[in-house]
Amino acid sequence: MTEQTFVAELKGLSHRYWGAHPFHHRMHAGELTERELRVWAANRWYYQRMLPQKDAAIISNCPLPEVRRQWLDRIVYHDGRAAGEGGAERWLRLCSAVGLDRGEVLDERHVAPGVRFAVDAYVNFARTKPWTEAVASGLTEMFSGHLMRRRVGDMLARYEWIRSEDLAYFTNRIDTVSGEGEETLAIVVAHCGTREQQEAAVAALSFKCDVLWSMLTAIEHAAAKA
Repeated sequence: MTEQTFVAELKGLSHRYWGAHPFHHRMHAGELTERELRVWAANRWYYQRMLPQKDAAIISNCPLPEVRRQWLDRIVYHDGRAAGEGGAERWLRLCSAVGLDRGEVLDERHVAPGVRFAVDAYVNFARTKPWTEAVASGLTEMFSGHLMRRRVGDMLARYEWIRSEDLAYFTNRIDTVSGEGEETLAIVVAHCGTREQQEAAVAALSFKCDVLWSMLTAIEHAAAKA
């Protein structure tokens, strides 16, 4: 494919992103109960916790030092440079804001089997697939910036017990994820030079969309049973 066609194929998967999931529609409309928000936050924590391990798997499989150096920033972003810092810590603060005790989030007692299965499948994908495919799977970053921006506004407007500082994970991530999306796309375009590699990259991004959608469906079902 030409570069233009390849990029269009990747961006054409935006409709598969979990922003279109009914649970997210209900969240933005202010229709979730406090209990449902707690189930969402506790389950999403497992995804946040595993992201650095996914990124470490990509680094371990990548033979190019320039890409490894670039990708290392993602691990630092989520884990922080010290205890009490980073995206994972900001997610734990959001969990506290919706009424969860830190201990019950960390021991993962609320994580639904479907969420654990989907997230573990994503990490295993990064460990076992060619590094270019694992990188391409992260191109959901291209679709997430505008969703995060809208989520901050909608949650502040519709859930009165949530304060702006409680949403620091999203407000801090908006600009970062936009830059990461551009960097990731540049890497994928530069290193997927054959038709086979390009098609594998598109399939990898499609797989990631399935992972996220499956996660949210499992969260929706768990919230209905809670």
